[in-house]
Amino acid sequence: MSKEQTTAFLSLCTLLLVSSTAWIMPSPFSEGESLPASQVRTGHYLYVATPGIRNYLGYGGHGLLVFDIDNHHKFVKRISTIGLKEDGSPSNVKGIAVSVPLNSVFISTLQSMQRIDLGTEKVIWEVSYEGGCDRMSISPDGMSMYLPSLEKDFWNVVECKTGKVIAKIKVHSRAHNTIYGPSGNRAYMADIASPFLHVADTRTHTVVQKVGPFSAGIRPFTINSDESLVFVTVNDLLGFEVGDLKTGEKIASVQVLGWDKGPVRRHGNPSHGIGLTPDEKELWVCDGHNMRLHVFDGKAPYQQLTTIALDDMPGWVTFSMDGQYAYPSSGEVILAKTRKVISILHDENYNTVSSEKMVEIYMKDGKVIRAGDQFGLGRLNAIK
Repeated sequence: MSKEQTTAFLSLCTLLLVSSTAWIMPSPFSEGESLPASQVRTGHYLYVATPGIRNYLGYGGHGLLVFDIDNHHKFVKRISTIGLKEDGSPSNVKGIAVSVPLNSVFISTLQSMQRIDLGTEKVIWEVSYEGGCDRMSISPDGMSMYLPSLEKDFWNVVECKTGKVIAKIKVHSRAHNTIYGPSGNRAYMADIASPFLHVADTRTHTVVQKVGPFSAGIRPFTINSDESLVFVTVNDLLGFEVGDLKTGEKIASVQVLGWDKGPVRRHGNPSHGIGLTPDEKELWVCDGHNMRLHVFDGKAPYQQLTTIALDDMPGWVTFSMDGQYAYPSSGEVILAKTRKVISILHDENYNTVSSEKMVEIYMKDGKVIRAGDQFGLGRLNAIK
């Protein structure tokens, strides 16, 4: 057998190696391979995974797009990714998260998850999980992940280094959004079909609390930094609801005033997306029908402050860690203090980039030194 035939045979064997939970495809690149010195990155960047609105390639194509935050969010480069469907076309990106100690970004799609080394910008592995993948969250120490199935009744707990499943948590019926608490002690799991937020003890990987009931199934949500409050969007509500993470009770329901609730093109609910500013002073809530962000005071009684017009339907919003910028999924860069749109993300071909899956990363000599989160999380304790 020739060297080429041997290589092809080994590659085929790898692809056919299937376990009961996942198959793992190692990187086609050697671990020792690195970027040229001129491309080793130092700076402050926004990493945007596409297609991050369903599988629509018209919102930025396919890949991991890098923008220089400190240089007017200028496009830097497109990193090649995988995450393909059986027909070879790009699959919907479902989530993005970063492990600082592993120097890696993780991107989930409908079927699989890939780990990309940010020093080499190469895929280390791709894992296809039983039940599919949705929007995951990584522990503060960067070593474990809560990965929801694709609207099935369970979450997988995954070892970030290898992609191996180390636990399985059954919850309800439609696993979806996930936040790993900043304390590292709790993971918060939102099931679209349940009015309760399920909370897991991350030491035992068991559900130890249910918060609610809220008025309907939970969609995107966020928490404050001391993990005492949760702010949820729910089906059929233009607005948000608030839960007490200590008592487990719903304590408020807030509607957007002055704007009609109407049909939306995606997600099926009026407010799909909510973010808490890092200083926890404001809540920003998405309004798909009216193509707006509504801004509320972050403390009860949650006074409605203003509204911000967008160019497209928002389905997500997050913030830079310092609170300077807001990033709706419609592609605008908003100066949070003044509420002004100061830029729009564009790719190398000057096309508008829109995605619900983006994360802020500080790099030094090709190493991640600090990373944000795809969710708009409160960071008041970190600010102090």
